Amino acid sequence: MAFELNRLVRDNIRTLTPYSSARVEHVGDARIYLDANENAFGPPVGIRLNRYPDPLQASLKERIAAVSGVDPLQIFIGNGSDEAIDLLIRIFCRPGVDNILTCPPTYGMYEVAAGINDVAVKHARLDEGFGIDVPRVLTTIDRNTKIVFLCSPNNPTGNLLSHVSIRTIADAFDGIVVVDEAYIHYASRGSLVAELAARPNLVVLQTLSKAWGLAGLRVGLAFADADVIELLNKVKPPYNVSEAAQETALEALNDPRHLNETVKRTLAERKRLTEALSDLVCVERVYPSDANFLLVRVADASGLHRYLASKRIVVRDRSGLTGCEQCLRITVGTEQENDELILAIENYEKSLIH
Repeated sequence: MAFELNRLVRDNIRTLTPYSSARVEHVGDARIYLDANENAFGPPVGIRLNRYPDPLQASLKERIAAVSGVDPLQIFIGNGSDEAIDLLIRIFCRPGVDNILTCPPTYGMYEVAAGINDVAVKHARLDEGFGIDVPRVLTTIDRNTKIVFLCSPNNPTGNLLSHVSIRTIADAFDGIVVVDEAYIHYASRGSLVAELAARPNLVVLQTLSKAWGLAGLRVGLAFADADVIELLNKVKPPYNVSEAAQETALEALNDPRHLNETVKRTLAERKRLTEALSDLVCVERVYPSDANFLLVRVADASGLHRYLASKRIVVRDRSGLTGCEQCLRITVGTEQENDELILAIENYEKSLIH
């Protein structure tokens, strides 16, 4: 099916004149900045934070482009991936008219962002193995469906979605297909970023919050066709990523050894935690995971969740989600954290006997 980006964009976005700062209008470096009404004398801390950050994050995008094998013009950097999710809905979905499609159980922010923007949500639930039901997706889409959100590895189930299924949907759908790869660095299969050239309606989300260990910075990434990225930059706030975040992210990206080491340790702990949890009486199933967390079905999710909370161990009760009845989502922690978790669940089981 032919994809026409301009047809999808809301009229008010297409004609919008974006906010323009002097930092965008001025080409090249400057010696003196007297354009933005900043405090010229600086703050009481070491980093030069009295100046507004680069609104288009050029240095950071150059580094991400080198790591990811794409052009810098194909990269959007946001205040977490949630900003990109919100902007995509605002760009392509008319409030009260259009809709998005999600495949539950999945990440809740797609539906929250749609609700905030008065955009309806259609659901095409995953199959019993948490895979994409392609016929269900394609028959659920209607003429007002503008975006399909897919999460791979999926949150909260932890599994990768089929690339063949994603390609089939992208080729059959004349709207935007967003693939959220927040956990891709823990996965056994690579990213769909390589598919961007063949599929201009594909948007791939990633983040520095997970494997890169920078959740406190709130740096999210969107990879897409340059025309889609131009729209995201048009609608975003002018200085959406702070100077401290840009500098720290750039420093982290220049040290991939740390990423590789922490991923290696996480995968080892994921395997050990899977085996240890599987041996516990109250655990009915530990689902396979390609992420840094496990979906675990237990006999009494609410009871175990409350018990762990009483021991100041916080996990996520996902029982309210379709297909996740009596399930907890447990992040893979450090060796010590995982040991304490296992011991706590063993003590929980003993408390049930007595």
